[in-house]
Amino acid sequence: MICQECNERPATLHFTNIVNGEKTVIQLCEKCAKEKGELFFAAGTSGFSFNDLLAGFLNLDPALQQAKSQPLTQGITQCDACEMTFQQFIKVGRFGCPHCYKAFSRQISPILQRVQSGNTVHGGRVPKRIGGSIHIKKEIQNLKEELRTLVENEEFEKAAEVRDQIRSLENNLKNEEGNR
Repeated sequence: MICQECNERPATLHFTNIVNGEKTVIQLCEKCAKEKGELFFAAGTSGFSFNDLLAGFLNLDPALQQAKSQPLTQGITQCDACEMTFQQFIKVGRFGCPHCYKAFSRQISPILQRVQSGNTVHGGRVPKRIGGSIHIKKEIQNLKEELRTLVENEEFEKAAEVRDQIRSLENNLKNEEGNR
């Protein structure tokens, strides 16, 4: 595919934008993309910042945009452990140490919420082959919460059914742990 801008070089960057159901595709060579500033190339560098690309696509946190525009001397958020600043994080795209998560939590939380559909706690997954008892324990926990709600609402017949389910799962759990 040929660059849509210069019609000379092969297009190496393909940008798809969908707004209100209308799809626009722009295909540019690297030189034209840098000249136009399309795809969020870092100013004055020959490299491509994937972090900036994602931030631009997702139109992320105003704190991120504000941090980029502030002079480096104003209100710097800095990690106490590795001394990385939020400006450096924006440029590099990754934290310097585990303590950075806490140091930059105010700026990062809105970004994570947006990317993760409002979730900020990782639920994770457990492989089925080793997580049998974990799945059962989780289901028992959920059923106990449901039982508590049913008793509070005085729905005793449904509560009895849930109680029986809990007992059955607890027996299954004991049997499974006994077979190990």
